Amino acid sequence: MQENDCSAALRQLYPYLDGELTEGIRHKILEHLDACPPCGKAYDFENELKKVVGNRCIETVPEGLKERIAASLDAARGASGQPQA
Repeated sequence: MQENDCSAALRQLYPYLDGELTEGIRHKILEHLDACPPCGKAYDFENELKKVVGNRCIETVPEGLKERIAASLDAARGASGQPQA
């Protein structure tokens, strides 16, 4: 990381948590998080928050909703002349 290491690491924190970064960038961020207690604490907080939100925000889709949405999308595509997948 060439710029301010903390701001670069924190800016990449969500992509890091989501596994969206290359292995090289992940390694650099991990090194920084291990060496920088404030950034490590930010990581710990965001990681825990992501887990809590993931565990608590579980909504079930009403029966048949997915099929109705798919049918509506198919109908809209057909009406607009777009090829259907």
